[in-house]
Amino acid sequence: MNDWEIAMDSLSKITITANSKNQPVTISGMADDLICIGVGTDAAVFQSPHAPKYAFKKFAEDKKEKVPIEAMVYERLGDSPYFSTSFHSYDDILVLSYEEGHTLYDCILQGIHIPEQIILDVEQAREYVRSKGLNPRDIHLKNILLQNGRAKLIDVSEYIQPGNDFRWEHLKKGYELYYHLIDGKPVPYWLAETVRKWYNQRKNYFSFEEFSKIVSNLLYKK
Repeated sequence: MNDWEIAMDSLSKITITANSKNQPVTISGMADDLICIGVGTDAAVFQSPHAPKYAFKKFAEDKKEKVPIEAMVYERLGDSPYFSTSFHSYDDILVLSYEEGHTLYDCILQGIHIPEQIILDVEQAREYVRSKGLNPRDIHLKNILLQNGRAKLIDVSEYIQPGNDFRWEHLKKGYELYYHLIDGKPVPYWLAETVRKWYNQRKNYFSFEEFSKIVSNLLYKK
């Protein structure tokens, strides 16, 4: 018996339901020994005190087809300091290494300094992804961890999809041009969420410069 299997019974008591309009999943059921450490649009991630080295990514019933795809991506990425390790996959669960650290989104909310090394690390990670024949997409504030001053990328589910969503390019440019305005200063949750939602809704209608001007006006008025 693998040491992560101790959490399987508790995970079976949890149901994950996907929602429309790319909204986060809904979690139902109860298991006192599970801690939810992340919620996405396809899955939720849990940790068990009985197997603390692992993170259990449980997918919604109608998203289970993504489990083998994501497992394959991790297999192709192999051993890399920039990514989690995948240990096993079940019908609706991916067993990953638990990674400590704050997401960059949480760093923004809490005023935790984001060093330039993070930008350099993500650039290196993206090159590594390409060297494995994959496409580094969907890289944003909630998918990057600050871990001992270095970057760790989480959620590789879109790395098999074609095209460039430009999320990382916009984030990098925003860091270079505007991060000094908020460095070390907590950003109110309502403001961070407003910017995130506006970006997701309007990124195909505004240029980066136009969107940045709107955000700058918000920052100076908050």
